Amino acid sequence: MNEVIELRGDLRHALEAAGEPGAGELYECLAALLDGADRAVRLWRLNDARVYRLEVGGRGSRRSVVVKRLEPAAAQRSRLVAERWLPALGLGDRCARLVAVAADRQGESVWHVYDDLGDDTLAARPDPERIEAAVDLVAELHTRAARHPVLPEVRRYSRDLGMPYFLSNVRDAVAALEALAASGIETPPEYAGLPGRLRERLIAILADAPRRAPVFERAAGPDTLLHGDLWTINVFVNRSAEGPRARLVDWERMGVGPLSYDLSTFLSRFPAAARPWILERYRQAVSRAGWRLASPPELDLLFDTAKRARYANRVIWPVLALLQEHADWGFLELAEVERWFQALERLP
Repeated sequence: MNEVIELRGDLRHALEAAGEPGAGELYECLAALLDGADRAVRLWRLNDARVYRLEVGGRGSRRSVVVKRLEPAAAQRSRLVAERWLPALGLGDRCARLVAVAADRQGESVWHVYDDLGDDTLAARPDPERIEAAVDLVAELHTRAARHPVLPEVRRYSRDLGMPYFLSNVRDAVAALEALAASGIETPPEYAGLPGRLRERLIAILADAPRRAPVFERAAGPDTLLHGDLWTINVFVNRSAEGPRARLVDWERMGVGPLSYDLSTFLSRFPAAARPWILERYRQAVSRAGWRLASPPELDLLFDTAKRARYANRVIWPVLALLQEHADWGFLELAEVERWFQALERLP
């Protein structure tokens, strides 16, 4: 979708044609935001199917915003991050500014309208100077939020991404696979044995929990506010008078837990050769706040636990789709998750 349309009516029709709920409410919100002016509009979908860029031009001026459709609970968390929690930490300018909100009348979806940060993601330009700026921001977020008075409220609206997340995801994944085995749904020949192999793998991971739990108690450090989805596509680094300035977007998976959850995600997005110096940069950044990271073997176990928790989570949803909808893609997705587990186990 990349066409010039008129805000007066075609925007609504374009969103409705894309099957988007709440298109009328979003149109009214944008019309109010843009003062109801008749201007040329370009609308196109970004990488995520629920995210659009809207570019408005007229009378020599141009403005670009990003509109994103969220589930109500994720929208509430994202709004609190932007309007309450990050400002309380002195980091209110380190996310995209939320400029408007619209909800569909059925209460099933909420649209957020953000200032457009452009295309300068860390994924697009992973230069060392930009990586350092991103690492420094993540370290600042973690150290400022730990033991901060805002943390109880954050915990109220989000998830615990520490050891409870690991245990609940592995248990739920095992239960889902057992339900699939009892459902009578036939596994296609090309995926023969896949659900059973995943179940046995997850049972073994769960049996290993007593070895992992003491490391969390001893070495994970204090709970803090976590971004929860710290891929490089969610990190924007722009130039400022003081040098590269990082900001984080897409906070709907945020939570509370040990820093290792965010750090394991972030490091996994870089080549193995770059990870030691990135981790050392983070170590130096948190040391300025008086923190000491766990030892390398302890960190490795914390990182491994976070990865296995995320992989277990990705087992649950394809199985539910198979059980509820007989979704064709379910077994394909489970095969991909099995490959992730296999790759993890091949690591030295």
